[in-house]
Amino acid sequence: MDLKELCTALSKKEISAIEVTKQYIDNSVNAEKRVGAYITQCFDAALKKAETIDKMRMSGEKLSPLAGVPYGVKDNISTKGIKTTCASKMLENYVPPFDAEVITRLGNSVILGKTNMDEFGMGSGCENSCFGNTRNPHNTKFVPGGSSGGSAAGVAAKEFPFALGSDTGGSVRLPAAFCGVSAIRPTYGRVSRFGLVSFASSMDQIGIIAPKICDLAMVLTEISGADEKDSTSAKSEVPDFSDGIKDGIKGMKIAVIKELSESVSEDSVSALRKAAAELCGCCAGIEEISIGSLEYALAAYYIISSAEVSSNLARFDGVRFGRRCDNFSDLEDMYKKSRSEGFGIEAKRRIMLGTFVLSRGYYGRYYEKALAVRRCISAAFDDAFKKFDCILAPVSIGGAYRAGIKCDDPTAVYKEDLLNVPASLAGLPSVVVPILKNKAGMPLAVQIIGRKFDEKTIFRVADTLEGAVNFEQCL
Repeated sequence: MDLKELCTALSKKEISAIEVTKQYIDNSVNAEKRVGAYITQCFDAALKKAETIDKMRMSGEKLSPLAGVPYGVKDNISTKGIKTTCASKMLENYVPPFDAEVITRLGNSVILGKTNMDEFGMGSGCENSCFGNTRNPHNTKFVPGGSSGGSAAGVAAKEFPFALGSDTGGSVRLPAAFCGVSAIRPTYGRVSRFGLVSFASSMDQIGIIAPKICDLAMVLTEISGADEKDSTSAKSEVPDFSDGIKDGIKGMKIAVIKELSESVSEDSVSALRKAAAELCGCCAGIEEISIGSLEYALAAYYIISSAEVSSNLARFDGVRFGRRCDNFSDLEDMYKKSRSEGFGIEAKRRIMLGTFVLSRGYYGRYYEKALAVRRCISAAFDDAFKKFDCILAPVSIGGAYRAGIKCDDPTAVYKEDLLNVPASLAGLPSVVVPILKNKAGMPLAVQIIGRKFDEKTIFRVADTLEGAVNFEQCL
């Protein structure tokens, strides 16, 4: 069943939430031996919640469309009474006293567990977790992508029908592409960030990973909307994103950005060409455009995001928040030891880089120039959307790579974000559609980037493309 069919069967009482939850728990028990999608499993609590939902439904109580549906939650999203570790020793025993806003809005759905990730969202392969690596269900010798690798791998392995992740520079889009499933990074501000542990606050956005485009639309409708607890959440009207998703794309104009299509391997070019051909066959117009400022997007992203990391992670000092070392001589020694023991190497690397670009003498040379590049990129996208309905682009340089081969070369990992950071810098929505598999049997995907708060258009394009390519998601 896709998510819509599952919700319909639950609402009509053709199946129970207990039955559905048990099935996904069984799937998880079998799949975890080879995938490792979870950090924390909540199976007993999930069965109790499912039983409660069934009783509410039998009593005639009005429930949300996703009531009784199990799901996974990336482990940087706050869940009351369930550990939220960010895959870091700094927070390995932290149990939040509150739910993130998205968890509250999915209150009648059933959390199966917290999924693995790169520490504090920093990574592209899910290889920076203190709890071990997640593996790609299509081939366990390959990475699942990051930082939301556990969420994507779990969806692909049918451990849950959808999962929440977070996307700063591609962290739901890249793992979805690597694992052959769909994902959406909504417009910045569309979904409340309250309860999301901050990485780079000006770009962080909670996203969704699911097998099908229509599944993404259903979940996004439920979790979107203004939140007084998050001053960056938008007050714009929330439509039913499923409405009109099957209307087709006849007459739409779609751009392909030259600079992005030239930066990928032949495998990704093949996926892009196939996607463009299918969209043309569905009566859309495709035209190549150039956005020269994208040459500087990756550098600008890592300067800005690292600066915000330096600020956001400063709170984890062993006094107010985070792990405290056992033995220390004075306050300064406690700070040093607590942060040295608590943070992994990638988190330390980005903290140091961010502190450097914000320091006196370098702030203007690096940080202010990166902000200027960001404004140029945002303006270039605004100009493109005056003529085009959306933009078609690759998601990854060449698909999933083998585990371990990039662990000693951080710049090689950073380059994996090359195609995803432009939308993040501009705060634009983007949806991922799997297209085909390469010779190694690993999935390749494209993304559809849209105007701010125009997720309905990119859902229409993505759904049309999904139907045209008919990607085989079976492992």
